[in-house]
Amino acid sequence: RGRWHWLFDAQYMLFARTPPLRSAGQAALQLASGRRLLAEVERHRPDVVVSVYPVSTEVLARLRRAGRLRVPVVSAITDLSSLWYWASRGVDVHLVTHPESIAEVVRIAGPTRVVAARGLCDARFLDPPGPGDARRVLGLPQSGPVIAISGGGWGVGDVEGALRVALGVPGATVLALCGRNDDLRRRLSSEFPADRVHVLPFVDDMATTLAAADVLVHSTAGLTVLEAPLVGCRPISYGWGIGHIRLNNHAYQRLGLARVAANHSELRAAIDDALTQPRTPRARSYAELPDAAELVLEIA
Repeated sequence: RGRWHWLFDAQYMLFARTPPLRSAGQAALQLASGRRLLAEVERHRPDVVVSVYPVSTEVLARLRRAGRLRVPVVSAITDLSSLWYWASRGVDVHLVTHPESIAEVVRIAGPTRVVAARGLCDARFLDPPGPGDARRVLGLPQSGPVIAISGGGWGVGDVEGALRVALGVPGATVLALCGRNDDLRRRLSSEFPADRVHVLPFVDDMATTLAAADVLVHSTAGLTVLEAPLVGCRPISYGWGIGHIRLNNHAYQRLGLARVAANHSELRAAIDDALTQPRTPRARSYAELPDAAELVLEIA
């Protein structure tokens, strides 16, 4: 989770951002797994295939445009940017969580149906609790800022450093979301005061957790940065700006969807700025988007 970050960054640079090597890598994926993936689809005999994993999406799209896969393919895209492999020629419908992603999907996949849809995150985000109710459920103080620090499902990035920055905010209570990183959870539990820091394992109810928080500091981009504004929590991307996350960070800044911090001083400034902004939940506008399940059923 730490020392091999450079290797992930290097392979992403080579096989995602370098067009000739990206094409070669995609062809290699097809050769290595296309036959087995096709056999698995044929074994289940579905009416439509929905892919939520970009590598699988690329292989399915190649099978589809070669005429070997005869049922429609839907790509469910949960990142904002850096959508190679998520988007591909041959996919019948691309579903995106961010309307801002549509132009990039079209650049990659060419003329295709792309729809911004709801339903790719927990349905509880459509009707989340208010901050006070969420804090009562989690046993948090009703007054003072609550700052959530998340390392994603793997518990990666500078979670500890972000936690120390957040503790510098007067009166702040900090939620440390460690995902499935048990070593990180044990270390933080032993190092920080339990009265101000709530160290959490993998969280199933992110709607309530984020509704309780004023600010989210998140390391791995993706769906969580979409979910936070739905409940009025202000997102900051910090702590693991490598690979696809680097490109998502650029898009967050360009589109004004999240603050991005590169170091501790920038993070503190971003937290302070976020705490001055009004809480404006976006769940209502998100609920007005077409339903992803209904869109899939339309083509099944």
